[in-house]
Amino acid sequence: MTETPEPQAEPSATGSTYAARDHARAQEAAAAVAERAWVPAAAFPDVPDGIDRDRLLWAETVAGGGYAHQAVAPGTVVEIADIEGDACVHLALAWAGRPWERLCVADTVKVQWNAYLGQGSLLLSDQGRALASLVLDETGRHDAFCGASTAAQNRARYGDGAPWGPAPAARELLKLAAAKHDLTARDLPPTLALFKGLKADADGRLHWLGGTGPGRRLRLLAEAPLLVMLANAPHPLDPREDYTATPARVLAWRERPTGPGDAHWNATPEGRRALANTAAAIGAAA
Repeated sequence: MTETPEPQAEPSATGSTYAARDHARAQEAAAAVAERAWVPAAAFPDVPDGIDRDRLLWAETVAGGGYAHQAVAPGTVVEIADIEGDACVHLALAWAGRPWERLCVADTVKVQWNAYLGQGSLLLSDQGRALASLVLDETGRHDAFCGASTAAQNRARYGDGAPWGPAPAARELLKLAAAKHDLTARDLPPTLALFKGLKADADGRLHWLGGTGPGRRLRLLAEAPLLVMLANAPHPLDPREDYTATPARVLAWRERPTGPGDAHWNATPEGRRALANTAAAIGAAA
């Protein structure tokens, strides 16, 4: 009786150091442009008109279900673009080097008498300082009410909310971004959702507005040294059954923070006070 030979295992693609190296390089070469950081940033291939390639400090494409993070200096412009029209970028900010001072969505809304943020709005800390100015906004659809989706919410809705699963929750992604800077979940503030808007009616009910289409951009001007953390994941109130988030593009370059001679400085009494508080804090630390 002839014995049937045992099936032989396929050789491992990472069975040796050289094989592992070649496998890793092949993965990088095959990686979709939907998720990539360019280092140096000047290597970014499709710099939009009006942006000087040589001044780029940060260039990254954030896939749906992905996250990004970067520390930036005062005067840095961070442009975020909704490439295909279905990005939802959850934004968290902290003062770099002192993360106890961070974006306070409640004060941002309360101090400026407006829950619907747009061009000219400031993003404020709980210390009454301006962390960033919204200097360009082509969509006007942002949400300051609901915060980032949680793992529990996504498990109930999509069946999974883990950061490496098929439907990562925005807050879980932001935890990963924070961990890269030695921060934990307790350091994460409530967030803003960019490119997806809601409207509150007279009875306080929230109504979904969604986005405004592909190619829309916004620009944040860092007024302080910032840690910028982004998660691209569906809004908690997105009514669609499928997990829907398309890529977002991030570009950043150095300009200068708002100063007393700028029109934006004196746009409102509340804004002037917040910007002056920031300038004083930076001056005291210099």
